[in-house]
Amino acid sequence: MANGVNAYKKTSLATASKEKILLLLYQAAIKNCRLAIDAMEEKNIAKKGEHIGKLQDIILELNSCLDHSVGGQLSQELSSLYDYMLYSSTQANIKIDPVPLKSCLSILNTLYDGWVEAVNKLSRDQKDKLNHE
Repeated sequence: MANGVNAYKKTSLATASKEKILLLLYQAAIKNCRLAIDAMEEKNIAKKGEHIGKLQDIILELNSCLDHSVGGQLSQELSSLYDYMLYSSTQANIKIDPVPLKSCLSILNTLYDGWVEAVNKLSRDQKDKLNHE
């Protein structure tokens, strides 16, 4: 059963749009940030490190995918936010303090909500364009 689920996940990811992949990355970052906070509160140092590592990997991926030649000021601001979250998550990891992670979680949720709205608008605009052709 697990092999079937893994195959489905791989196929879903391979055929997903760039927008869907972006949202999936944010969802995974939010999930790992929450799990790292929970692990800290439970004094589970190993899990804290595991989830912060995954969070940081996702943030690095999001940052590396920015196209500054197209995104201009917005991509620069996103890059700065990603740098801040990397710094904050590192501080949280070193100090075993969930407060910096809670700041990251707030930023991630805000960015995710904004991207959901942008993706939905893009989808509506594409449907409108098809209906008028």
